[in-house]
Amino acid sequence: MNSEPLYDPATIQLETSLGYYLARARNVLIARTDQALRPLDLTSQQIGVMLMLASGRARTPLELSREMSYDSGSMTRMLDRLEKKGFVSRTRSAADRRIVELSLTERGRDAAGRLPVIGAAVLNEQLRGFSRAELDLLIGMLARIIENTPVAEAIGCGLDDE
Repeated sequence: MNSEPLYDPATIQLETSLGYYLARARNVLIARTDQALRPLDLTSQQIGVMLMLASGRARTPLELSREMSYDSGSMTRMLDRLEKKGFVSRTRSAADRRIVELSLTERGRDAAGRLPVIGAAVLNEQLRGFSRAELDLLIGMLARIIENTPVAEAIGCGLDDE
């Protein structure tokens, strides 16, 4: 494992910084995804919630916040927007009235069913010319970057920029 710093503060340049390229790649993917989602009246930030609910990986705002590393305020605002658009419904748990349970509405289930096709199309377009091996390598390297994050800093990194 290399312990020598890869960047020198005296010579680092914006255009050659990994952070610059990660931010640009993220922004391109968000813009392309938002454009593709426009007919469904969804944004790229909202599809994570939709897919988590559709898959059953989360069923409460707290579970969603934990799974997606969003703070509770950001998650509440996102759920408010999704509920207003008719994608999500909230109900009080019969077993514990303090707990709010989430479910997709018929409109939400329909949209969630379309998301994999839209997501694959956007990613395939952006990954044009990549081989499977190159994609696997890129994903592995990004996973290593994420794994280098101290646990305390990784919590609460949700974005509220929809």
